[in-house]
Amino acid sequence: MKSVLHNKNLQLYFAGQTVSLIGTWMQQIALSWLVYGLTNSPFMLGVIGFISQVPSLLLTPFAGIVADRFNRHRLIMITQVLAMIQAALLTALVWTGQTQLWQLMLLSGVLGAISAFDIPTRQSFVVDMLDDKAQVGSAVSISSSITTLTRLVGPFIAGLVIAWAGEKVCFLANALSYLAVIAALSFVKAKPNLTKSTKTSSLSQLKEGIDYTFGFGPIRDLILFIAFVGLFAMPFAILMPAFAKDVFHGNAFTLGSLTGCCGAGSVIGALFLGSRKGTQALSRWLVIGCALCGIALTGLGLSNYLPLSLITATAVGFGSMVVMAGCITLIQTIVDPDKRGRVMSFVVMAFMGLSPFGCIAAGALANIIGPGKTVITSGICTFIVALFFAPRLKLIHLKVTPSNIEAGIAEAESEIAVVST
Repeated sequence: MKSVLHNKNLQLYFAGQTVSLIGTWMQQIALSWLVYGLTNSPFMLGVIGFISQVPSLLLTPFAGIVADRFNRHRLIMITQVLAMIQAALLTALVWTGQTQLWQLMLLSGVLGAISAFDIPTRQSFVVDMLDDKAQVGSAVSISSSITTLTRLVGPFIAGLVIAWAGEKVCFLANALSYLAVIAALSFVKAKPNLTKSTKTSSLSQLKEGIDYTFGFGPIRDLILFIAFVGLFAMPFAILMPAFAKDVFHGNAFTLGSLTGCCGAGSVIGALFLGSRKGTQALSRWLVIGCALCGIALTGLGLSNYLPLSLITATAVGFGSMVVMAGCITLIQTIVDPDKRGRVMSFVVMAFMGLSPFGCIAAGALANIIGPGKTVITSGICTFIVALFFAPRLKLIHLKVTPSNIEAGIAEAESEIAVVST
């Protein structure tokens, strides 16, 4: 089997995404630092996180329908152009010194709405560029690796740039970075996604997607698992400016280091998943990754020693990446191609739809008990999620693996028993 890296379309796409995502992470760090500088409030960090992610809860199911009904290549081009316009407006506000909190909130919501359509389309489009279904796991791992590698590089660069030149340069860099992915997409030649029918109403397609997604046990349980991890584990990221400034008495570089270490752990997790063959025993690693994430979050909340916190942040990144990329890999290998966009939209909705409520709850709680105790609470809840889903994920492994063996994605294991779905 040829490596997915020999695929010219993927080479172009991944190269453009790498540049663009570095800019995205730079903007995210600069925005959180700017908001905390303006308000000095963990709660407002939670509000910004809520506004930027809640559109996923409202729009993503319909975005999945759009991704299944229309040409995904063109859709991605449209979302990237719109995101570049949003970044340009934000850059103009910061450079002219006219920035107000309500403007940051509004533009965060606009980007959230764009992302609600962009993310499920991009995840489905990666699979559209493959010639062999057996390459899905490798393609998803490489895509996740790029996302997490930029999560390491972007915040580190942002910390340096903010310390030396201010937040405005980060916003400008992100606006310009979209040119790379738009240029790459213009040269990509991918086969158009085909649907069984384009005459079905949107509501009928939405109902079909819901019935399919939540009527099949493995996909339903994986999505619920992602939802609870997003609710309890991920909101810690919005509190990092408060950790950097108030706990460690540092600057933007401290923030970049914490976020960058989380990204480093994610890169290690993605490389680990990419080195595995097939999907055998992957469900076990989902439990291990979630439990590790919970333990590491608890350690991060307890620590007031920066080197130790950098280590725990790395462990959080590793655990969260194993959970997210592992779940997406399993789902991508079993979903019907004509429903992939809708299923992936529910995956995004599960993760990013509940996460904003976790963000605003974490921000409010941090205002009362402090960021450290809030992250400890998140860690304990995440560990409980791992314990609760452990038996269910074991059944997912038993149900999914036989079909993946048949498709050539997984290797047979002697202890596997076929369980009726």
